[in-house]
Amino acid sequence: MNLRTIKKDVLFVTNEFLSDCLTFSDYSAGKKDDKVQELVNDALVLTDTTLDKINMYPAENVKAYFRDLSKDFYEGYDALYQKLSEITK
Repeated sequence: MNLRTIKKDVLFVTNEFLSDCLTFSDYSAGKKDDKVQELVNDALVLTDTTLDKINMYPAENVKAYFRDLSKDFYEGYDALYQKLSEITK
């Protein structure tokens, strides 16, 4: 995998999450917009920090670095999706 593909994957996951948040916000008629806005802000912070880490990777142990980075990124979005799921109840 090259850096371009990794960045595209990060942006794809972010866009899908933001789309889900906006869809929920539209269907909930603005009842929980503040909570959804917090999730959107958390998602953008997670994405920005991940992209920064992608751009500043170390010269040694690159595979392990990106494996750990990917794990942290997907676990972060999993937690955000769980929070969104709790909001929808």
